[in-house]
Amino acid sequence: MSFKNTDIGLIPSEWDFDTIGDSLYIKGRIGWKGLKKSEYIDRSDYRIINGSNVVNNNIDWFGCGYISEERYEESPEIMLKPNDIVMTKDGTIGKLAIIRSLEQKTTVASGLFVIRVEDNSIDVDYLYYYFSSFYFKELVKSRIEGSVIPHLYQKDLVALKLPLPDLSEQKAISKVLRTLDDKIDVNNQINKTLENMAQEIFKQWFVDFEFPNEDGESYKSSGGEMVESELGLIPKGWEVASLYDIADYINGTSFKKNEVNEFEGIPIIKIVEIKNGYSKSTSFYNGTTNKAKKYYLRKRDILFSWSGNPETSIDIFIWSKEQGILNQHIFKVEPYDYSKSYIYFLLKNFKSVFMDIASNKQTTGLGHVTVADLKRLKTPIPNEEILSEFIKISDVIIEKIFNNMQEIETLQSLRDSLLPKLLSGEIRVPLDEEGVVS
Repeated sequence: MSFKNTDIGLIPSEWDFDTIGDSLYIKGRIGWKGLKKSEYIDRSDYRIINGSNVVNNNIDWFGCGYISEERYEESPEIMLKPNDIVMTKDGTIGKLAIIRSLEQKTTVASGLFVIRVEDNSIDVDYLYYYFSSFYFKELVKSRIEGSVIPHLYQKDLVALKLPLPDLSEQKAISKVLRTLDDKIDVNNQINKTLENMAQEIFKQWFVDFEFPNEDGESYKSSGGEMVESELGLIPKGWEVASLYDIADYINGTSFKKNEVNEFEGIPIIKIVEIKNGYSKSTSFYNGTTNKAKKYYLRKRDILFSWSGNPETSIDIFIWSKEQGILNQHIFKVEPYDYSKSYIYFLLKNFKSVFMDIASNKQTTGLGHVTVADLKRLKTPIPNEEILSEFIKISDVIIEKIFNNMQEIETLQSLRDSLLPKLLSGEIRVPLDEEGVVS
């Protein structure tokens, strides 16, 4: 296999390369046509995607806004079509999603590009993986370095170049990578289903008090004895406690500049690492000072992000990665006398309450849940027998979720190691004479 030198480095001699602007349709919303939040309406036949709706390489359709027909029709160049790619160009630059299908007419806000293949010469999935690659992200980074507010201009994007194997090899490359991503998506969906199932059981038992009694019947509706408490009626034999009283909430630590390395050491865990894993932006603690052991993370630790955007940051997580050290604004939650799975689902049940608290304390878009809030929030605590029965269920569910998370990380690591090698031609996907993966 021979290679040739090009403007984008070494690529296989039979591959081509082209300027993005010459190969693709790329449009963004014209500045003076930008929409104010006040122009959004409760419901219409015309939907609009904002940068915040691009989540984990998908569109959060439920979070999208709606606009009038007039505002939709005035920008035909950014009306979305199936198989378009959307890319964020402000703030967190380079978030991506492929629009696989559209249930209604949709456009984009000013923080997004619409990218379209018009002549079927480029495989959309291949293009998506190219835009996902570290190589492309470094090209973008070189265009925005020094900017006070990160922004990718259309003139800079269209000037970048991409490698172009023939269409059959593009499809073969994307098929390998898509197979891994499909398995990741399946595991994520399984975990979502498992968590929803556990939350429903938790609510049925500990909110509605319809846990099974000794005869297997629903406790409250079958006449189970209830007693007065500060929360109202609760099952006889249960107690009331504050969230603060049932676990130790260890806030993460701060780091001075001389404690942080760019590439080596123990990963510093912020909300972005919890949600998206390690990345090129992850910082590392160099160990030059003696940070208390309580700040270090182990697999299966419960983490509570208590500060940030109420809609996107306030949440409870299970830590599934290797050792890390916790940054401030995140609690590590260590139960006193309860199973981790019970405490996890208890805090998850309070998530909407936490979000409301943070929303009411917002300053510059950020909100907080404090120790004082945890002391104020009360919950009924079941007797030992009922708690033990729930833990038999919740421990199994948590372990299945954790194992799926571990498999997801393995698949992501494999995909991320293959991606640059496939896009550079260092690894070739074998094809038969008809251009089909052999």
